[in-house]
Amino acid sequence: MLGMSRREFLLGSAAAFAASSTTYAIAKNALSADSQLPLNYLSHEIMPGKITEHMMGFGTSGPAPTIRFKQHQTKTIDVVNNLREASIVHWHGLRHQNDMDGVPYLTQKPIEMRETFRYNVTSPDAGTFWYHPHCNTLDQMGRGMTGLLIVEELEDPGFDHDLALNIRDFRLGTDGQFVAMFKPRLAARGGTLGTVSTVNWQVQPTYDFPAGSLVRLRLAVTDVTRVGNYQISGADAQVIALDSHPVPQPLPASDILLAPGQRADVAVRMPEKEGEVAELFLNILSGPRLMATFRSVGTSLGRSLEELKPLPPNPVKEPDLANAEILDFTFGWTPDGAEPLQSICGSLGYVFWSINRKPWLGDTPGPLDPLATMKLGKSYILRLRNNTPNDHPIHLHGLAFKLIRSDKRQLPTLFTDTALLQSGETMDVALVADNPGDWAFHCHVIEHQKTGLTGYLRVEG
Repeated sequence: MLGMSRREFLLGSAAAFAASSTTYAIAKNALSADSQLPLNYLSHEIMPGKITEHMMGFGTSGPAPTIRFKQHQTKTIDVVNNLREASIVHWHGLRHQNDMDGVPYLTQKPIEMRETFRYNVTSPDAGTFWYHPHCNTLDQMGRGMTGLLIVEELEDPGFDHDLALNIRDFRLGTDGQFVAMFKPRLAARGGTLGTVSTVNWQVQPTYDFPAGSLVRLRLAVTDVTRVGNYQISGADAQVIALDSHPVPQPLPASDILLAPGQRADVAVRMPEKEGEVAELFLNILSGPRLMATFRSVGTSLGRSLEELKPLPPNPVKEPDLANAEILDFTFGWTPDGAEPLQSICGSLGYVFWSINRKPWLGDTPGPLDPLATMKLGKSYILRLRNNTPNDHPIHLHGLAFKLIRSDKRQLPTLFTDTALLQSGETMDVALVADNPGDWAFHCHVIEHQKTGLTGYLRVEG
């Protein structure tokens, strides 16, 4: 294992790191520079000893490939739809051109079965992103269609290894097969939780790294519902980036609050002695749930977290708060009488939620008017009001906004694309409207998104 190069580690070779049944072959499906990304039906062993049928995924087998390219590089990806239904691919968190954003009818038509669509994907920002469908979203994501996208810094930040962690639940019965993706009464509340928690489609996988090495763990919560607190124990660790943007100062890795759509980059110094472990836990009401184990092997490399330079900030424009226009958005239940529209991109059959009392009724041609129109280059404060007792991770496509203030808690001063709006909370975020187009704006609890809590903001020059 110790003879493997860093590149072999990232792309995955046929050799295993150690003789362990739980050691996972990392990023073995990583895409080449210009690539095809097929959408397929799959079967896979998620629960030990049980093959889950009727999964959907990217690639030809197993978890979705981790897509990697450099900051400012353009990557060509041909999405080939081998499903028996329409789909589409959204690149979550990327500030790129609008017609590549992958939202049905808002930015492009759905990709019908047997069709191919070419995405030219680029990013001015480095960091941890991910990708998923925005059509038949709950079913396709629930059956497996989530993958990580890594935009690497122009200069190597100095880690020995870099591991992407696709963190998500599946709704499986005791036989390992899918059960109903949601329950209406839960969709009208906090959402329907999964039954089996996984990392890279495995239950409690183990990863081997050289003792005393520096590892960059990229946590991405691609789940459709779960909001949770994560922690790294057993090793020196610190959070160095959230939602693709470096934090001003490293944060403790003992209490990392992440909602669907959010990401955290964690720098870990592996334990000194062979056989010692670091562990990733999800803290739930019943206690800590082990998600993954990171085991030290071999002679210590003797690295230190102090060797790492701070990650360079991404080139996001600072909003002019003194001259910013305030836009109000209220997230609440839907007005009485709304019914969903039939759409090629599916409906859950209910409308429970709304933004500013306007529910999104379905992904159809000629969507509703924008919730707001912003002028290119102007600064805005978005005032987000949660009039419900439920949490809503609010995601804005194509733009990055800065957390400013909350009436409930102290917020870190950082840029993000997904803000967790907690029960009854009012939060101000600010941005410069510097990317023209129609940008989806929605809750990333997918049941909420698909039952009305969706809209879009327009940036026009």
